[in-house]
Amino acid sequence: MVSAFLYLAVIVSGASVLILEILGTRVLGPYYGVSIYLWSALIGVTLAALSLGYALGGHLADRRADLGRFSLFYLLAGLFVLALPFAVRPVLDLLEPLGLKTAALTGATILFFPPLLVLGMATPFALRLKADTFDRVGRTAGNLYAVSTLASVVAAIGTGFVLVPGLGVRRILVLTGAALLMTALLGLMLHRKSPRVLGAALALAIGLPLIQGWVPRETAEPGRGLLALEQSAYGEVRVLERQSLRYMLIDGAPHSIVDPLTWRSTYPYADVLEIGKLLRPEPGRMLLVGLGAGSVAKSYALAGWRVDAVEIDPVVTDLARKFFHLQDSEATVHQADGRRFMRDAPEFTYDLIVLDAFGSSSVPFHLVTREVFDLIRSRLVPGGLLAMNLETVGWRDPLAEAVATTLAERFNDVLILPIAEPPDRLGNLILLASDQDLALAEDPAPPDSRWTGPYNLAHAWDNRFTPAGSGPILTDDRNPAGLWSNRINDAARRQLHSFFGRNGLAW
Repeated sequence: MVSAFLYLAVIVSGASVLILEILGTRVLGPYYGVSIYLWSALIGVTLAALSLGYALGGHLADRRADLGRFSLFYLLAGLFVLALPFAVRPVLDLLEPLGLKTAALTGATILFFPPLLVLGMATPFALRLKADTFDRVGRTAGNLYAVSTLASVVAAIGTGFVLVPGLGVRRILVLTGAALLMTALLGLMLHRKSPRVLGAALALAIGLPLIQGWVPRETAEPGRGLLALEQSAYGEVRVLERQSLRYMLIDGAPHSIVDPLTWRSTYPYADVLEIGKLLRPEPGRMLLVGLGAGSVAKSYALAGWRVDAVEIDPVVTDLARKFFHLQDSEATVHQADGRRFMRDAPEFTYDLIVLDAFGSSSVPFHLVTREVFDLIRSRLVPGGLLAMNLETVGWRDPLAEAVATTLAERFNDVLILPIAEPPDRLGNLILLASDQDLALAEDPAPPDSRWTGPYNLAHAWDNRFTPAGSGPILTDDRNPAGLWSNRINDAARRQLHSFFGRNGLAW
């Protein structure tokens, strides 16, 4: 019986480690963005905690190994995990002044190091309890680590593919904590054979629904402006309404801000993307990579363009239809990765391709390389136009310079249309590329006033410039775009936190 329990225990601990590591991106992502820095912090903290746990656990196991002490590790780990939903917001709010990288690493350490450390301590204890003779130590260690690792594999796949979209982060944390506590109580029951421990296990099983009710969680609350809150396979998606505007937020960052009276985007970059209609006055076929709330698709469909939109996240598409009035007649939506769609649909060619899949928290590096620009050229008709929306810090941002240099290697004419004022602040750039000259028959009409759609377009066109060509060529093999996006993410997160805090938005 004890032998079977030890295998069960290492299954629970192995699964819990990967569940916590994967959920870490959902816990920390809305604060810091799901970037390479966040993943590095979580992986580093996980490995450090397990390494120290193995060492401490082995030392304690040699001093005194019994089932009671072994079970206490699971009790502690379960309590740490159940405390996570209560600790996240106060801890991460406290760390905000530290900056993106330091705060992400510190937050991951404070929140996830303790339970992972204790789980690491359990494995050497299990080996000490299971290996009753020296001759069988190798086989016993191999079996325990194999079972634990297999549980981690199943947990990694199950958490990402099934649990997060189906249950949500807080419920998974509660279930994981409860599983650890149940394992602890089962071990104590085997150790002491006490009816009190059995009663505690039954009480925990019966009280699990109550525990879930105590855990703070957010759900859609239209009364306070939170119209929708969904966990998808790609991120946490919210729809908010404040001050007569409707927001779509992904992992805490607004990807769309729309006026629900007109369903037009209030982002200046959306006004500048209208340049495609001036450069190609005859409506044709357009591919939009990155649907968001659908504002860009709506605008071009209204002008007579036939729009194909590619959106990787079906939750984003559903919310765009439900809360942002996206109609099937305005865009044919394909649920796919943009690059894969272009690769797998060779029969489609376009007069205009718009890449609008870049947020402040991360840059899809596979959409800014020489190889993808070759693919885009093959999907454009002769003289077709590519337009890209990039969020940057300043007009001469190294990310924009590198993307523009890579574009210039593949297209005859490349222009950058800046939006931010002054030129060194956080904002957007629109990059245009074509094999034909990027010239207008006449400049955009002068605006009646500043900060209007016509002003944004005219300002960007008047300040257009040809890239210096000083950036490196980005390829699938060598692409530091994710590293450059760090300071963009940092600047955006500080601005967003300040703005949303001032307006009382739950971020």
